[in-house]
Amino acid sequence: MKDLVRLGCGAGFWGDSPEGPRQLVRSGQIDYLVLDYLAEITMSLLARARAKDANLGYATDFPEVLAELAPEIKKRGIKVVTNAGGVNPRACKAAIEERLKARGISLKIGVVLGDDLLERAATLRQQGVREMYEGSEFPARPWSVNAYLGAFPIAAALSAGADLVLTGRCVDSALVLGPLIHEFGWRADEYDQLAAGSLAGHIIECGTQATGGIVTDWQEVAQDWDRMGFPIAEVARDGGIVITKPADTGGRVTPQSVAEQIVYEVGDPGAYLLPDVICDFRQVRLAQVGADRVEVRGARGYAPPQSYKVSATDQDGFRATGTLMLGGPQAREKALAVVEAILKRTRRLCAERGLADALRSDVEVLGTEANWGANARAATREVILKLAVQHADRRALEIFSREFIPAATSMAQGITGFAGGRPEVKPLVRLFSFLIPKDAVPIRVEVEGETIAFTPSRPCASEPLENTAGPSELAAAAAPLASDPAGPPRPPADERQEAVAVPLLALAYGRSGDKGDCANIGVLARKPEFVPLLREQLTAEAVARYFAHFVRGEVRRYEWPGLHGFNFLMTRALGGGGMASLRYDPQGKMLAQILMDFPLRVPREWLARHGLGARTAP
Repeated sequence: MKDLVRLGCGAGFWGDSPEGPRQLVRSGQIDYLVLDYLAEITMSLLARARAKDANLGYATDFPEVLAELAPEIKKRGIKVVTNAGGVNPRACKAAIEERLKARGISLKIGVVLGDDLLERAATLRQQGVREMYEGSEFPARPWSVNAYLGAFPIAAALSAGADLVLTGRCVDSALVLGPLIHEFGWRADEYDQLAAGSLAGHIIECGTQATGGIVTDWQEVAQDWDRMGFPIAEVARDGGIVITKPADTGGRVTPQSVAEQIVYEVGDPGAYLLPDVICDFRQVRLAQVGADRVEVRGARGYAPPQSYKVSATDQDGFRATGTLMLGGPQAREKALAVVEAILKRTRRLCAERGLADALRSDVEVLGTEANWGANARAATREVILKLAVQHADRRALEIFSREFIPAATSMAQGITGFAGGRPEVKPLVRLFSFLIPKDAVPIRVEVEGETIAFTPSRPCASEPLENTAGPSELAAAAAPLASDPAGPPRPPADERQEAVAVPLLALAYGRSGDKGDCANIGVLARKPEFVPLLREQLTAEAVARYFAHFVRGEVRRYEWPGLHGFNFLMTRALGGGGMASLRYDPQGKMLAQILMDFPLRVPREWLARHGLGARTAP
């Protein structure tokens, strides 16, 4: 057994740069190459591809990527773990074997099966399974139904000698935790180690997002964007982690870049639910221990839930999105008038044909800070009009598509940008999440076509977890968690008397992400002494008011003392989320940047003492 395992993530999504795996393999700095290709919408697209062709349903880029690197992977003894199997891991395995055979290379391939529950959809509907957040009925004709499996099946395949492990849907961090379980022999009840391994996976699962990609302080990295380094996690047997990247690559690995990735797509940092462990990341601390080397410690773990989360997708009618550019005086007003006319015309033509009105429409006049809502302050003479429409009947959207472009000659002067043609009518896909008992999901592990013995880990929580429970309730059912500390004291009253306004950006940095129709924004203080002021002014209520144009549910604020910050979870905030949203930003990628303009009142003398002036310009 090793005392240190080095894992590099060469893909954060299906479509990431093929330079990632090449860079990591050729660096000589990794023992494992992991590639994360899947998201909820990806699963539905792969399921549709498989329905049309039984030989598809996997990330079709991967076999060629692997085949190209196979000689070096073989020579260096690197093992590969990926969820590129999608909804058809066996077909992916066959495609890989075909390409490897052509190159005269042999790799022992393991496959993890059992996550695909689509064939049980009718039974699940009959059982009355409900959506875990909204309570809606199980879809009648789902496109995909996949359970999020854990890391132990991956570890079992590696222990059986696999050089490459292909999975379908599993939690992203399991691609890293599985090799660590295999290498270190971590048991199912060693929760702190499992939490640390999961944290390592969470940090590197999105590729260059951990090495300076999409950081708040982008100016410090922009010169390296053309040659960004992909992340490497060096993990010790005791759960100690160092995040780094290949030598002579761009980007940066600092506590800020790593912290931003840690808060990405997290709800309650004290109850980050995974199939193998419930993680408490509140006391995680970061330290720069070398150039582009950040040490990560402090993850705690608790007994996992008895259920797997399952994500199903189904079609909810159709959607079409059109964009036009408008220029000239009163550009925004012209754009809104054009929208009103297009919708009015489409509604009339649909009614003449006996078609109902649209289910939803969404208008964004981009360039006017539409995403800032009431906080917008831009005045511009050129805008992009985006109009998205959802309808139950494809024919109605075909009418909308035909009538969108004629605005260029019949409405406002200054319309352009229509060379791309009519808006395309596409299915609108919704996400349906629920829980299923672990013992109802039969997992199968195959290595070179032979089934190997595999016994799933058994959680310690004694009570079943209901489908209606949310993350906090699930965590409470599984293990008691310590309450948040009170934090450092507030600034003295006399220091706060003469105050000036600065944007949140001056005091903090952050990152936003999504989980279905929920969005999170992690806000981390640039200095620990800023935390009390942020706690006082950046309340959940204040953030809810700031995003009132988006948020239709509750806003919760969680303390994150180890990272000197807070995490805000905004429910019903993304217009349905993912492919169900009609917005330009359906995954909340821009929300943290919007919040960075939030006005704060700080003591005037802080401007000089903390150098805030450089970040106060609009």
